[in-house]
Amino acid sequence: MPGEIIDHPDPSPGTSHLPDSILDLAVKLDTKGFLSKADRNAALQFRRAANYIGAAMIFLSDNVLLEQPLRHEHVKPRLLGHWGTCPGLTLVYTHLNLLIKRTDATIIFVVGPGHGAPGILSPLWLEGSLQRFYPDRYTMDKKGLQNLITGFSTPTGFPSHINAEVPGSIHEGGELGYALAVAYGAVMDKPDLLVTVVVGDGESETGPTATAWHAAKYIDPAESGAVIPIVHINGFKISERTIYGCMDNKELVSLFSGYGYQVRFVEDLDNIDDDMAASLSWAHDEIRKIQKAARDGKPIFKPRWPVLILRTPKGWTGPKKYQGEIIEGSFNSHQVPIPDAKTTEDGLTALEDWLKSYNPETLFTDSGAPNNDILSVIPYRNDRKMGQIEETYSGNNPTEAPEWLDLGVPAGTEQSAMKSVGEYLDRMITTNEKGFRIFSPDELESNKLSAALKHTGRNFQWDEFSRAKGGRIIEILSEHTCQGLMQGYTLTGRTALFPSYESFLGIVHTMMVQYSKFVKLAQHLTPWRKPNSSITYLETSTWARQEHNGFSHQNPSFIGAVLNLKAEMARVYLPPDANCALSTIAHCLKSKGYTNLMVGSKQPTPVYLSPEEAKEHTKNGAGVFKFCSNDDDGKQDVVLVGIGTETTLEVVSAAALLRKLTPKLKVRVVNVTDLMILGPPGSHPHALEPEEFDELFTRDKPVIVNYHGYANEIAGLLFGRGGVDKRWEIDGYKEEGSTTTPFMMMLVNKVSRFDIVEKVAKALGDGEDANKLRVEVEKRKKEIVDYVNKEGKDPEGIYDLPTFEGSDWGKKEGNPEKVKGK
Repeated sequence: MPGEIIDHPDPSPGTSHLPDSILDLAVKLDTKGFLSKADRNAALQFRRAANYIGAAMIFLSDNVLLEQPLRHEHVKPRLLGHWGTCPGLTLVYTHLNLLIKRTDATIIFVVGPGHGAPGILSPLWLEGSLQRFYPDRYTMDKKGLQNLITGFSTPTGFPSHINAEVPGSIHEGGELGYALAVAYGAVMDKPDLLVTVVVGDGESETGPTATAWHAAKYIDPAESGAVIPIVHINGFKISERTIYGCMDNKELVSLFSGYGYQVRFVEDLDNIDDDMAASLSWAHDEIRKIQKAARDGKPIFKPRWPVLILRTPKGWTGPKKYQGEIIEGSFNSHQVPIPDAKTTEDGLTALEDWLKSYNPETLFTDSGAPNNDILSVIPYRNDRKMGQIEETYSGNNPTEAPEWLDLGVPAGTEQSAMKSVGEYLDRMITTNEKGFRIFSPDELESNKLSAALKHTGRNFQWDEFSRAKGGRIIEILSEHTCQGLMQGYTLTGRTALFPSYESFLGIVHTMMVQYSKFVKLAQHLTPWRKPNSSITYLETSTWARQEHNGFSHQNPSFIGAVLNLKAEMARVYLPPDANCALSTIAHCLKSKGYTNLMVGSKQPTPVYLSPEEAKEHTKNGAGVFKFCSNDDDGKQDVVLVGIGTETTLEVVSAAALLRKLTPKLKVRVVNVTDLMILGPPGSHPHALEPEEFDELFTRDKPVIVNYHGYANEIAGLLFGRGGVDKRWEIDGYKEEGSTTTPFMMMLVNKVSRFDIVEKVAKALGDGEDANKLRVEVEKRKKEIVDYVNKEGKDPEGIYDLPTFEGSDWGKKEGNPEKVKGK
């Protein structure tokens, strides 16, 4: 069966069966004559100039103002870019400029159809923002325009999508779905800021966008700015019609009214400039009414925020047809409407006719600068031009990271790391009235972080119990929305934390990667961008203690996702106890420019190090646990390495068992809290130098690693350190388990204390001690399995603090000062 054949341009959505009375929900405006004749003419010229430049960027390598007849050598050898969405973007940009001039509003423009870069770069050049940030390259003359057009989608210019190199951008545009949540995150705690976000109708089909419409319900108009969402419906994706493009106005107004918005359709193509200008002014005024009521102490419960639904043809103002194919108003305009312009006479002629239809000779002066009518559209103040809004590039407004040492607990006791972290987050919130938020998928209580709610609440404005109270916590059961909100909040100068169940952070894997790419480019290619706070993920409710959940709640793979980032971006921490967790979270929330991942347990576990020792240990990233090592004479038979909370407890317990069963065996116990120290020198800023690595792990002794995540992650980090594969045995999570007891999870994944002792026996060979160990641990393992199968629980005391001959460590009544860990 053949594919669909589109036989006419810009097909209608088709009529629904909903009653016509539903259209009464749509906002009606008298738009005729809204603009003065001068403003209408200036807006048209600005759009023509922006569309001309945008089209030229895709095609031209020379003769950028058509000052001579177009020839094949003037066309780029590789035609890259996306034209279809650009005319809609330039329309919005034009009228946002006029709105700024009328109201003096501060507006950031977030672009959902991020591949429509020409539709944003061209207005940025026209307003002089490219010249400000790239003064030697994109000057407002023929030379600067030549550089912009000929460099686009080549190694010497801007890429085909919005990224950190684009002034005014706070969103990586290569992957669809995140713009709306980013926009809402950006306005939080910025009461005077507006963010206009264009959401493409193709983008609207993504899950992240669908959920992000609810983000408006978390905006408190007393303390935050507002978003003007514009749904751009041009009807087509790459080769198919869009869902929204096939929905009529009754269906769309029903959908968005149900979300809680007031809907205004912008679709009068014969009067589009007045329609767009009047609609944006209405949206601005509605927002100010909502904000004034809240700031006067009379907040509107469930305010209906404005949303504009813009219908324009795909590839509007481009060629109507080419070689018998419909271009404008069809998917054929999505990327390059005339793909053979470089190689055929028909293509070259069609391209020249298209570009000439904008009359470029009337839009630019002899020097190549925009004419005065075009310049009259642009805001007078540089700090109001959308490419120069300070919040988009000025970096971090430092939060005050409070001290944590007095929150620490004595070594030799037990404490939930997350409970301690919750206490620190409470202190972080009370120290920083604004500028710090927690974005979490409804898991603070479950993750034992409830202390963060001591002095603040949730910010869900549709809940009568939490609205209008300035809560610092955003909880919504959408990881995508949490991530997007965090990105917008962080990239406009604030600090955020994303706590989550370990098993479900992978949902935002690609969002995290896209964001990290944005930050990487910002650091490397845009010296005018100042660094922002790091984004920090707090991963808990781990596979090792997923309790009443089953196999679905076991997935430590987000560690690998962060490890795969560029080294200068990635930080992965697995603190072994509550004090180390406090030290780590304080460090992460103070840091800038990183993607931090911290993994810890919410259940009570032993505290190995005093607060001061934990501070030093986390600074070093690894160290010897001397209290459970017996290599004081500098001689070792084996090195046991724990990485992770529960897996380190098993290493410490294995060391205690070995001390009892083979007291002459020299065991060194090492804990690694910063995963990046394991990589070879030069692979990461934290990587240990060879002499440091050998001092910690020895040069030639067997090393047994018990790791929280997948073993191949450690193997990958160690690759490049000569000879480690010959003596290292690495075990970690093996995709085994169900709803079972915590210790059975250790056993089935072969990371229990008994498995470690068996590996020691293997390293020792076939001697008497090795055989003794094998027999003893097999017996003990069987006893525990039999007990669990009979009683349905782990034996009492299995997680008690182990004790060591000759040491008071591990005795709750003992003296924690005797702990000598590094």
